[in-house]
Amino acid sequence: MPSWSIDSLTLDLLYTWRISRNASDSKTNLIVTVTDGIYSGRGEAAPNIRYQETPGLIHEQFGSIQSVLNGCDPENISSVLSASPLLKPLRFAVESAAVHFLSSRDNRPVYDILGIPETTARGISFTIPIMDTGRIKDFYSTHMLQRFPYVKLKINADDGTEAVRYLSGFTGSKIMVDANEAYRDVDQAIRFLESIRKFPVEFVEQPIPAGMEEEALYMKKYSPFPLFADESIRSDADFSLLCRQFDGVNIKLMKTGGYFTAINLLREARQSGMKTMIGCMVETTLGISAGLRMAVLSDYADLDSFLLLKDEPFDLVTESEGVIALKKAEHVW
Repeated sequence: MPSWSIDSLTLDLLYTWRISRNASDSKTNLIVTVTDGIYSGRGEAAPNIRYQETPGLIHEQFGSIQSVLNGCDPENISSVLSASPLLKPLRFAVESAAVHFLSSRDNRPVYDILGIPETTARGISFTIPIMDTGRIKDFYSTHMLQRFPYVKLKINADDGTEAVRYLSGFTGSKIMVDANEAYRDVDQAIRFLESIRKFPVEFVEQPIPAGMEEEALYMKKYSPFPLFADESIRSDADFSLLCRQFDGVNIKLMKTGGYFTAINLLREARQSGMKTMIGCMVETTLGISAGLRMAVLSDYADLDSFLLLKDEPFDLVTESEGVIALKKAEHVW
């Protein structure tokens, strides 16, 4: 029977990653591995403190199920996961490691196991973290962001309008604005949306905090732009409500807890008339390659975080002219 293990991986960033609620210069992710000595599969867990997830808690939870995993054939991993209330990043790491193991052992592409179309290269957005507005142009030039079809701009409530105005003055790319719940007052959020009406904004992501349900219904009525949910959508999404609050959803594997849950959410969003984006946390190309598989089901792909890393350890994805593609054969892990 295959054996399971977990290891910590410290990821140093090329620059400070700052969003409306926190900032960091490094991240600690966890890599789950399953192997029978011949074939192996790996999955990545990227914890997010926004959801009270820490590397230590993920290690603890993995330890609580490791003996069960070691007695389980990866083909039956769903039975283990359904019986264990794991944090979503760990659940995804375990499920994806099992899928990748089966892909390697059976010489079968991951997309075939998942029952989705074949993985293809995809144009992505590149995210500019929060910084002094005057630094944005140099950052844009240094990282050659003109090659990306979309540029995502992180903002806070204090200078969001000025940041969008400044970026729109020199970029030729469409701008995705990401507030990460920065506006605690819905009227302030609406004033912000109105203030950037004339700029080339593709959509605005999560202006107000998740849980402000009535306010989100109100905000959508007055927004000049499509609104995307991020923090407001997880694995238990209620699309009958979400489609009245937002125009689209940002689906992240680390929030959904698995390939199959993400696939169901992407399809349900489409059925509800919503646009879809596959997003990511700060991840290596192990996690990003998983997201790229989901991109065949999405309208947008926000899968740039591996480009933030000083030393990317897996080399599974390549980027050229703003387009990413799998670098290695589907079944090689």
